[in-house]
Amino acid sequence: MPAPIDELTPDYDVIVIGGALSGSATATLLLRKNPGIRVLIVEKSEIFGRRVGEATVEVSGYFLGRVLGLTQYLNDAHIAKQGLRFWFANDKVETLDQASEVGPRYLARLPSYQIDRAALDEEVLRRAENDGVALLRPAIVSNIRLVAGGMQMLDVKQGDAKRTLRARWIVDASGHIAMLARKHGWWMPNNDHPTASAWSRWKGVKDWDGRELAERYPEWAAVQYGTRGTATNHIIGDGWWSWWIPLKGGDVSVGVVFDQRLVDFPQDGDNIGERLKTFLMRHPVAREMLENAHYVPEDLHYRKSLAYYSNTFAGDGFTLVGDAAAFIDPFYSPGMDWISFTASRAADTITRQRAGEPVAALTESHNRDLMLCHNRWFDALYRDKYHYIGEFDLMNLAFHLDLGLYYWGVVRAVFNEGERGFLTAPFTHPAAGPISSLMRVYNRRFAKIAARRRRLGALGKTNDRRRVLIPGFTLKNSDIRKVLPLLGAWLKLELTEGWRSWGDAAAAWPAVTRENA
Repeated sequence: MPAPIDELTPDYDVIVIGGALSGSATATLLLRKNPGIRVLIVEKSEIFGRRVGEATVEVSGYFLGRVLGLTQYLNDAHIAKQGLRFWFANDKVETLDQASEVGPRYLARLPSYQIDRAALDEEVLRRAENDGVALLRPAIVSNIRLVAGGMQMLDVKQGDAKRTLRARWIVDASGHIAMLARKHGWWMPNNDHPTASAWSRWKGVKDWDGRELAERYPEWAAVQYGTRGTATNHIIGDGWWSWWIPLKGGDVSVGVVFDQRLVDFPQDGDNIGERLKTFLMRHPVAREMLENAHYVPEDLHYRKSLAYYSNTFAGDGFTLVGDAAAFIDPFYSPGMDWISFTASRAADTITRQRAGEPVAALTESHNRDLMLCHNRWFDALYRDKYHYIGEFDLMNLAFHLDLGLYYWGVVRAVFNEGERGFLTAPFTHPAAGPISSLMRVYNRRFAKIAARRRRLGALGKTNDRRRVLIPGFTLKNSDIRKVLPLLGAWLKLELTEGWRSWGDAAAAWPAVTRENA
């Protein structure tokens, strides 16, 4: 049980601000690496409120299952995820079976999960407390004073009681509030990626694998050997995408992310839920799935300017983890991968300092590696991606390339090296430079091709009646060969269409926002 504020000792080795996944995971790793360490978590909420449904991918699935030891809990309390699936439409698409589709044909080879984050956060925090972390909850942190090389200080308030606490290290796991980054001027909006999002939970969403849709669209149902409904389904339009994440108990987390340069989100009415529904009902696949559904009024959210980062991740006495350090984009579900790497690195930096290593060199390496990771991650996968995200042919090729390189460059490393693999963040290995450059190039080229199509009024030509069902990747070394035909397909695209946009200065982001249909 959380201790009352007046029973706390004033001094700790580490104080963690925030008890959700990133904070509790960091505390758990610190306890594991440093027997006897005194760690306090200060959590502002009495109980975690319902949050966005969130999907893991293979790397974060490994971190939760094998590093934190949550596999049995995840299988009991959450849903095994069956990959990623994408749905595209154009003016010719009237029904679900006419939409173009990309996704796995079979069940997933490696574990990942559809997560109810509030439930997961409570469980990881509970386990950290059972392992020996002190917990102050609910309590508010204020007036953080950083002292390089000394004892960091912060004020906490619980009800009417106030105390000043001290620790050699502070771990900021405050999420998008990003307490330290905002206080010290490190927080930076990513103006090159002006995305926004609206989301809610829904009841009564149709079952992708149910009898109703199978009887209405028998050929559509017959070609899929696995399940569609337990995948993270992405319904996609020009400049936007929508996630559909099933949760234990039947609710579905549904949200929209859009580039504000390309999409006008409905502004009429004060109710985010109605605006979200109005937007989604423009897409024939969403219209089918939401026919008898309704959103939960108590669970409506809107966030503008999603992408940001801190230009400092650690110093002599503090580290930032998870969303307190940066947030890039929810597409491909990288959030818990980022938590996995930042929490692991924070625990390692603190542990090595406690073992006597020079802290200046540790924090210099920490900052350099995580900034390199963030910048390359954004440039390789997300910069201008929303420009072509609604194009079936371009996204199909990009997804295959992205997935193949993710398996070869990131997933294999973690599964082969185990917990040590999380100390080398994505794109920071010396061999990762050429790979990130390759990804950055094809991502930018596809954006350029789509920009030319937009200018010519030629978007979405392949968005109907196309279906690509993927057999899947493995962790065999030989699977890298699967990337070679994809590079050939990219070359063919350049020779048949792409060359028309080589050096085309007009094929760039539009100067004005356009409404997406």
